[in-house]
Amino acid sequence: MDREVETREDSKGESVHNVCVDWKGRPCKPKKHGGMSAAVFVLGLQAFEMMAIAAIGNNLITYVFNEMHFPLSKSANTVTNFVGTVFLLSLLGGFLSDSYLGSFWTMLIFGFVELSGFILLSVQAHVPELRPPKCSNSMELLNNNSKNICEEAKGYKAWIFYGALYLVALGSGCLKPNIISHGADQFEKQSTRKLSTFFNCAYFAFCSGELVALTLLVWVQTHSGMDVGFGVSTAAMAVGLALLICGSLVYRNSPPRGSIFTPIAQVFVAAISKRKQICPSNSEMLHHTQTTNPQTSNNVTLIHTEKFKFLDKACIKIQSQAETPWNLCTVSQVEQVKILLSLIPIFACTIIFNTILAQLQTFSVQQGTTMNTHLTPDFQIPPASLQSIPYIMLIFVVPFYETAFVPLLRKITKNESGISPLQRVGIGLFIATFSMVSAAIIEQKRRNYAIRYNETLSIFWIAPQFLIFGISEMFTAVGLIEFFYKQSVQGMQSFLTAMTYCSYSFGFYLSSVLVSLVNRITSKNSSGSGGWFSDNDLNKDRLDLFYWLLAALSFVNFFNYLFWSRWYSYNPSLVPNGSSTVVHDVEKQSSDTTTT
Repeated sequence: MDREVETREDSKGESVHNVCVDWKGRPCKPKKHGGMSAAVFVLGLQAFEMMAIAAIGNNLITYVFNEMHFPLSKSANTVTNFVGTVFLLSLLGGFLSDSYLGSFWTMLIFGFVELSGFILLSVQAHVPELRPPKCSNSMELLNNNSKNICEEAKGYKAWIFYGALYLVALGSGCLKPNIISHGADQFEKQSTRKLSTFFNCAYFAFCSGELVALTLLVWVQTHSGMDVGFGVSTAAMAVGLALLICGSLVYRNSPPRGSIFTPIAQVFVAAISKRKQICPSNSEMLHHTQTTNPQTSNNVTLIHTEKFKFLDKACIKIQSQAETPWNLCTVSQVEQVKILLSLIPIFACTIIFNTILAQLQTFSVQQGTTMNTHLTPDFQIPPASLQSIPYIMLIFVVPFYETAFVPLLRKITKNESGISPLQRVGIGLFIATFSMVSAAIIEQKRRNYAIRYNETLSIFWIAPQFLIFGISEMFTAVGLIEFFYKQSVQGMQSFLTAMTYCSYSFGFYLSSVLVSLVNRITSKNSSGSGGWFSDNDLNKDRLDLFYWLLAALSFVNFFNYLFWSRWYSYNPSLVPNGSSTVVHDVEKQSSDTTTT
């Protein structure tokens, strides 16, 4: 379908693309399309999709171990590989959206892919013939001359399971970054206050979905069977897709602009081919004219900045050389690549943060299994449900933050968002350290009581580490997504949003590496004893020391983030008009590049 693109004149008289179109490709109408009335449908999809996928992921190991009869190590690897794949595939979803499909069609297509995976999981969990037989007890083993008590799922049964699981991973991974970017697209990028409100609402929808999944849906899976639990997840996903479709008539859509990697590659190729050239002292001598190629044109003309000056060589005109996109790039095109390179250190600083998250979903839950889980004599708290504690708190804290805390900060800082996204990320990274400090102190206390006094502490002792991290996540996760979205140029919103999700994958992978590395090092250095995790018994292992190590790494990472956040340079073109955000070198860059 050919999409019409409305054009207008900018302040310099140049034609600029207005890429806001409706579902038929016609220019959007301000009173009909976009705004919170359109974003609410996307928020509904966020909540129900999160509800469906979280119910699967948080209790998947139970199904794999008890129903598929995989060994415990293989079951754990299946779960971690699934989670890692979901977040890595977000890059694919962001690329397809920005380059070829657009965010709405990407969500619709891969939403149905995810739904098909849920359906297949539900069918397998319900039909006994699609699963291995139940484990035989010792008497059945003698009577039937069986060789194995538990038969692991193999052949077509395993293929069905993995096929369903990775259909869910493919759909969810490609869906996640587009939910955020498509919702944010319903507002003008200069509407700092409205965008900040949307990102807080999106996090509230995320928390609501997680809370329902970790309480109600996990309870259904436990008491009514995994087939019923998977069926409820399927229904939740279907409701989310229905909400997405209901809003199609009022969405503001950003049409795809061709491969996002081609203009990036052109900058590096042109810069390398002209590496021996000397950059002119006056940036006005660089090539500023916008290319006529719609795949490489941007909605914003980016102002030249001084960082990564070697890339400026891609904009040097050579009289004897024929001009092609692969040997002559525009300043805007080069500045886009500079933004991408500048974002990488900020992104990297959040990996340790997500490594801490991995501990709360693994070791902290294991802590809970060794503690007193009785709320009353007749009711026990499932250790996995501890993960719901921060979400119970956050469904109250997030609205309070948006309605009371942000307006107060806005009066103090004169910033429409209350605090800038980079400041928000920094606050979250600082608070995350205390989550591991709390975890280390409580684990040391729990271990001492178990060894010295043979007493079992209440499971509520480990609640503070979840609560502290929940507050930390409210700042870091939301701030990072808001920052990446606001720093993206037209045509790269979904891909840059997807980068924030990749931090989760790297954090989980780093957790696995750290555990193995620490155990190996401490095994070699310990005199006559194993490493910190050699005994598979928390009363003998030293989980508290591992928590202290993570607290130290998190604290060092915070100062590392301070350095890179101060180093980061906002491109003046991407600072909203009227914003009072203090950006340390915007004024200098603007004066350097607007000389007459």
